[in-house]
Amino acid sequence: MTSPSERHPHPARRAVLGTALGGAAATALPGTPAAASPGTAHPGDPTPAQAAAGRPWTLRDTMSTDDAWARFLRDQDLLWRRLPTLWYEGPFLGDARLGSMVYQEPGANKIRFTVQHGRVQDHRPEFGSGWGTCRLPVGRLTLEPVGTITAVDWRLSLWNAELTGTVTTTAGTLTLAALVHDEVLAVRVTARGDERVTWTFHPEEAVSPRKISEAPPADYTANPPWTTRTAPDGTEQVLQPLTGGGQTATAHRRTGDDLLLSVGHSHPSDTAAEADSLRNLRRAKSYSALRRRHTDWWHAFYRKSFVSFPDQRLQSFHWIQLYKVASASRAGGPVMATSGPWLEPTPWPAVWWNLNVQLEYWLINGFNHPELDSLATTLRQNQEQLTANVPAAYRADSSGVGRSSDMFANRSVGRPGTGAEVGDLTWALHNVWLSYRHSMDTALLRDTIYPVLRRAINYYLHFLTPGSDGKLHLPSTLSPEYPVVPPQDTNYDLSLIRWGCRTLLESAELLGIEDELAPRWQEVLARLTPYPVDDNGFMIGADTPYAQSHRHYSHLLMVYPLYLVNWDQPESRDLITRSIVHWHALTGAHRGYSYTGAASMYAMTGDGDTAITYLRKFFDPTTRYPCRANTHYTEAGPVIETPLSASQSLHDMFCQSWGGVIRVFPAVPTAWADLTLHNFRTEGAFLVSAVRKAGTTRFIRVRSLAGEPLELKHGLTGRVTAVLDDGTPARTHDLGGGTLAIDLPRGREVLVHTGTRPDLTLAPVAVSEPGPAWGLP
Repeated sequence: MTSPSERHPHPARRAVLGTALGGAAATALPGTPAAASPGTAHPGDPTPAQAAAGRPWTLRDTMSTDDAWARFLRDQDLLWRRLPTLWYEGPFLGDARLGSMVYQEPGANKIRFTVQHGRVQDHRPEFGSGWGTCRLPVGRLTLEPVGTITAVDWRLSLWNAELTGTVTTTAGTLTLAALVHDEVLAVRVTARGDERVTWTFHPEEAVSPRKISEAPPADYTANPPWTTRTAPDGTEQVLQPLTGGGQTATAHRRTGDDLLLSVGHSHPSDTAAEADSLRNLRRAKSYSALRRRHTDWWHAFYRKSFVSFPDQRLQSFHWIQLYKVASASRAGGPVMATSGPWLEPTPWPAVWWNLNVQLEYWLINGFNHPELDSLATTLRQNQEQLTANVPAAYRADSSGVGRSSDMFANRSVGRPGTGAEVGDLTWALHNVWLSYRHSMDTALLRDTIYPVLRRAINYYLHFLTPGSDGKLHLPSTLSPEYPVVPPQDTNYDLSLIRWGCRTLLESAELLGIEDELAPRWQEVLARLTPYPVDDNGFMIGADTPYAQSHRHYSHLLMVYPLYLVNWDQPESRDLITRSIVHWHALTGAHRGYSYTGAASMYAMTGDGDTAITYLRKFFDPTTRYPCRANTHYTEAGPVIETPLSASQSLHDMFCQSWGGVIRVFPAVPTAWADLTLHNFRTEGAFLVSAVRKAGTTRFIRVRSLAGEPLELKHGLTGRVTAVLDDGTPARTHDLGGGTLAIDLPRGREVLVHTGTRPDLTLAPVAVSEPGPAWGLP
């Protein structure tokens, strides 16, 4: 296994690298061992790097204008030519707090705009996350035409994050536009012919959506009924008190063609929500005023990164996921529940910590949007609750979180030795570590990762005991969702313990902390029992083979996403392959994320064709749980993480940066000959731009945001040129295997290519695999 310093370079290593690069600049190096053989160059000829020396360069970005973005994203929009009848067919709007989905009111000649809010929840933890601290429904608006609806023509514009279009009826036409911004749902509808605009708000009972699958717990008391009132300015309000304290208030006002609606939620205050909802409406003023602020935010948002590849259906899907995650999550807001801000009947009206949360956030890193990370801010803000979640005997030094919770992480965690699911907080912290690695934000490491991870690993340390073999063993814990509990040494937990101890040691070094627990972490790494393995690969745990179909890859975390056992270790390749093959050989329980997980694992091996084959299973309508018409996903209820993880699978094909090495185009499917990346964010806080044409990488540009050591696996063949943004040669060192170490100071850029300087144009690629729009086109 690689050591922490080998996987994630730190300042001590940077000094060593600087010494290695301290001699003559090496700018024209063999890209592969084979390229070192003599070519057609003659003695005395200048190398391409020498010829380019002194010539500054710049990228030509064809996506530098609003018009270019509007044109490109219009091709990715969702379209409707028939009325959606289900939530997973219709348009969706959101601002990470307030969310709305648009579809036909069941059994009625009406159009429903759902009204849901990520902060609206119950506050009775004694009844658990499914009932006591669950998300609660708010209500819905219905647009009620005079005539019978005969047709719709709608477009969900990604560029403007706005739904526009028409509703045709037997009496005329309704033209609509809708958006959500600053916790306000704004809708503008105009009528023609004999149509007229009629709106009705329908409050929903404040009861857990879990009622579809089970009765409430014993002694559960229903929340009181709502009341209504009209404010002096004519704004109507629905006030929903809660038995556990707090209030939800929904305010809506209609002025001419505009309808504005806002939701407030407060706890423990029984009145603050009422004032919040009114204040939001006053701030919005009108549809036009809100739209200006709204489009300004979204237009700036999209321009932070760009990716284009030739499969139209998947390319559109990929951009829709970016729109979706920005509609569902912003730093400082509520952590995403299983359905995001959109709540529908579901047995899972809470935050799930044993896979859902983790998969929801991976894509924000490559997309270069750290501002969407509400998971990191949730863990930082709720450290006291994480402590309260462990049994009282361990609260002095430990923290955890149970399988599901509310937005405040309020859920107790069981003890190792009882078959409990223990590792979910540690896995969630791996996401926060990824946020740190992609930003190199020391405050995030110091204030969140280090203190919370220290306590999460401490909880494990209380239960590790030496066996007769001299190794440390963990008593029985659950591998999430596998029905058999190993008697000890569950691979899910062993992976997380190893990752946690390594990361704590590295973090302490980075922060300059001499932690008294460091010797214990080192001892654990030295003595922790090996992962249980059999002829089929990684087992669930000791004496517990992977013997029945399992949708989760909890037993394979050491492979992905932790990369503790990885393809750069030749001795591990057979074990990795056997494990993935056997995981998918036992069919029946697989779900959408089973396919996205396998796709990312095969991308790690460099096998893009197998990776895309698995990913396409998620989009195959003949599978039991495919991606739905509007790119959402459902099993027994909405689960937002799987489509978002499919975008991460694409990222893993385009660019990887685990283990301190940036790998450009590591697993691009053979059919995708052309691909453009721009400002793709990687670990080490680098922004990568690269162009692939006709199956060949033409150039790579890397910008350093933090001055971290740069190791680039470039995939180029021939003599490699590395030149800084001012035209001077970069100092480099060939690490072998097509990997180049480059000395790149903070704020500087390096261009890497072979041959003469290529065309440095960044542009969308031509579509070679056409496909229909998402929605109901």
